[in-house]
Amino acid sequence: MRRRIRPWATLPAVLTVALAVLVSGCSGAGGDGDTASNGPGRSRWQPRPGLAWQWQLDGKVDATAADVPVYDIDGFENDAEDVARLHRAGRKVICYINVGAWEDYRPDKDAFPRSVLGGPNGWEGERWLDIRRISVLRPIMERRFDMCRQKGFDAVEPDLMEGYNDDTGFPLTARDQLRYNRMIADIAHERGLAVGLKNDLPQIPQLVEVFDFAVNEQCAQYGECARLKPFIEAGKAVFHVEYTEPNSSFCPESRRLGLSSMRKKWELGTWRRAC
Repeated sequence: MRRRIRPWATLPAVLTVALAVLVSGCSGAGGDGDTASNGPGRSRWQPRPGLAWQWQLDGKVDATAADVPVYDIDGFENDAEDVARLHRAGRKVICYINVGAWEDYRPDKDAFPRSVLGGPNGWEGERWLDIRRISVLRPIMERRFDMCRQKGFDAVEPDLMEGYNDDTGFPLTARDQLRYNRMIADIAHERGLAVGLKNDLPQIPQLVEVFDFAVNEQCAQYGECARLKPFIEAGKAVFHVEYTEPNSSFCPESRRLGLSSMRKKWELGTWRRAC
């Protein structure tokens, strides 16, 4: 499992940065997508393949960093005015929320009972969650998604959705993960929010119908980008980022597949180099 890999993760803890950032984007077709049915009288944004994007999880968003139609930013670090400013510029905005790990730097950290906290996930101040505990975690995630909705976000990017493939401290199975990921999609859709499947490539066939787009890290580096084709074939965007691969090595395939791809520096600030 890969997720916002920190190249400095093996350094002493005193040098570890607690809050990671992600920024990404790729040139693509005009427009920011369509709407999908979300029940009677409601609709949600449906991002289409090829949309350019920006991914910034490092504090307050820099709304001028990239002239692209989609911004993906941290849900806790940004407020309703930050989202409104992006909307005034004609952009759709995605709310980054960690759904697979507890983070000791979040304001709702005390809402998680110790019984659902597993082993460390390699990130300073984070521990895996026992996603089998649906009755405990659902209300917490509902409040987080309520926050995204109240701030005016259009969509949610839920992170760490493939803990079953990692050493979490719990005997998680693929079935546990499917159940949890579907619950996450339901929570978003109940609030009129689009939702993306973060990584979790093995379960794309079972989940592509319930997620509105995908977010992927390093599929080119690991030779996996073709596994994202079901999203493209369903008319759903794939927002993709590489960190170490040169654009010349992955952009041709990204264009062929219809991915929204770009390269980011390890610190995941505002710098981006789109295909």
